[in-house]
Amino acid sequence: MSNDQKILNLLGLATRARAVVFGEDQILKAIRLKEAKLVLLALDIGVNTKKSLTDKSAHYGVPCVTFVEEALLSQAVGKSRRVAVAITDQGFAKKMLSLLD
Repeated sequence: MSNDQKILNLLGLATRARAVVFGEDQILKAIRLKEAKLVLLALDIGVNTKKSLTDKSAHYGVPCVTFVEEALLSQAVGKSRRVAVAITDQGFAKKMLSLLD
């Protein structure tokens, strides 16, 4: 199993554990409140959304990683049309970051 698939599986578990935030506004709020531990972006995210999330993440020191296509990200979290998610649990975020390296 590839690391990408392992991360997607972890993302599914994190979603069921309610450790994932969806939606640009909610993700930005989680970053500002220092609740977000990791932000995952789809490869096919819009330019403005990507700039907004990466800039805010960089300012607050939250790792922000461009990952897989929207379809795979959406499938992993069980919701349609998701291009960005924020992980709020330190354990999930740490494991995903280790798999990304």
